[in-house]
Amino acid sequence: MALFSSLSLQTSSSCCFLSHSSSSSSSSYLFPHRRRTTYRASWQELARVLIFEAIAKSSFGVKFQRRMCATAAVENSSNFKTVAEKSRKESQQEDNCELPSEGSVSVTGGVVALGKFDALHIGHRELAIQASKAGSPFLLSFVGMAEVLGWELRPPVVAKCDRKRVLSSWAPYCGNVAPAEFHVEFSTIRHLSPREFVEKLAKELGVRGVVAGENYRFGYKAAGDALELVRLCEEYGMGAYIVGSVMDNHQSLRLRSSLDSKDKGQVSSTRVRRALAVGDVKYVLELLGRSHRLMLVFSEQDGFISKGKKMSAPKSCLLNLPPKEGLYENCNCLIGDTIAIPCTTVIDTTHIHVESNQDIPFQDSGLISIEFGG
Repeated sequence: MALFSSLSLQTSSSCCFLSHSSSSSSSSYLFPHRRRTTYRASWQELARVLIFEAIAKSSFGVKFQRRMCATAAVENSSNFKTVAEKSRKESQQEDNCELPSEGSVSVTGGVVALGKFDALHIGHRELAIQASKAGSPFLLSFVGMAEVLGWELRPPVVAKCDRKRVLSSWAPYCGNVAPAEFHVEFSTIRHLSPREFVEKLAKELGVRGVVAGENYRFGYKAAGDALELVRLCEEYGMGAYIVGSVMDNHQSLRLRSSLDSKDKGQVSSTRVRRALAVGDVKYVLELLGRSHRLMLVFSEQDGFISKGKKMSAPKSCLLNLPPKEGLYENCNCLIGDTIAIPCTTVIDTTHIHVESNQDIPFQDSGLISIEFGG
């Protein structure tokens, strides 16, 4: 009886099978006549536990446990491969959209054009052209401004993964050299004075020359203007080139009332955004010097649907700013770098719909683009 009491207490503490014998009551409470059935059931439970332990410690039990672990490992490995493959594809898509930053590209000895370069419009192209005349052209701008200054995050006019293509199209204007991009974290230069900023360009980055628009402001609280930029660059042994604004000679009548008092008629990213907001893709073409290209990254899980000559994708697939809701004819659906299919595009509140007279052959790249004709 003492042996059973000891065993039952140990078993109860680990397995919680024997509720009666795990109490602190005396043996006279545990074994009255009316409890005899419960007492025998506890012996059966204890027997099962002891037998199971004996089997588990035997050579057969050890082999069985190893086989179970191997099976679980295979299943986990299969699940891991699935997750890893999905992560790899997502990572590739993100890598395709990465921008060169400080440390990944050297601007030493180059000539940098300064600006925000959101839309990569014809005014920005003019800065790149001037930079190419003075040396190796770079576009230098700042990333993280919205987060630091508390601005509302907005989709870009040009998708990150499409910027290289746009800059390559500028090569014929820039001595057959495509300008490269160089990005500096805004938080690292936010509090620099105009002099400290120019010193960073000269000493840390090794820039040989600088190009800026006539309205360019720089330094903490935009304290420096174009004239001071020229003066400081001369002091630090760099060339400075100021370019006049590219004026919009065909500005849309629909936009004139929405432009603020600071607007003097120059081409700007703000004009591009407002032209897209009213769906004037012909005007956008004039401002950009090219058709606006909308980029989408798709997967069936995102609700992407493709059936022969039709395609639909939710707006969550968009990588950049679309025109306003409406019907757009004279579009091209672009698959990869070589296939262009004439199509009509409809943009509604939630989706992008594309319809063509021919089948749309999708590839596994996960990217598709729609180009809006004028």
